[in-house]
Amino acid sequence: MGRHGAVKLLLDTHIWLWALLEPERLSAQVKDALTAPDTELWLSPISVWEALLLAERGRIRVEGPPSVWVERLLNAMPRREAALTAEVALASRAVELSHEDPADRFLAATARVYDLVLVTADERLRSGAGYRVLANV
Repeated sequence: MGRHGAVKLLLDTHIWLWALLEPERLSAQVKDALTAPDTELWLSPISVWEALLLAERGRIRVEGPPSVWVERLLNAMPRREAALTAEVALASRAVELSHEDPADRFLAATARVYDLVLVTADERLRSGAGYRVLANV
């Protein structure tokens, strides 16, 4: 998937959370990809923001302040940060999605700009164009 042997995966927010909190929700193919020795895991600040919102809004139950919980999750998984850049913002309008959800657009654009494979179970992201996807199905 990636150049020079390394597989570079951008985790959609739910995939990141499932990998740490509910690994049974991951498909065998995704589990294998996440744990392969030549895999680089990447995370967007958008996913950190989405996780904070989920916790703050009570969509995910957490112990303690949401920011402390998210920091704990960040420390639990080695990953690279896919920074939000002007290039990502520009690409967010170039990816083809059937909806205008800004978080999804930024994740798809991040995958495109950094040449990453977006790992997602989200059907709307799986059916988009202009970036690569590994589907959790």
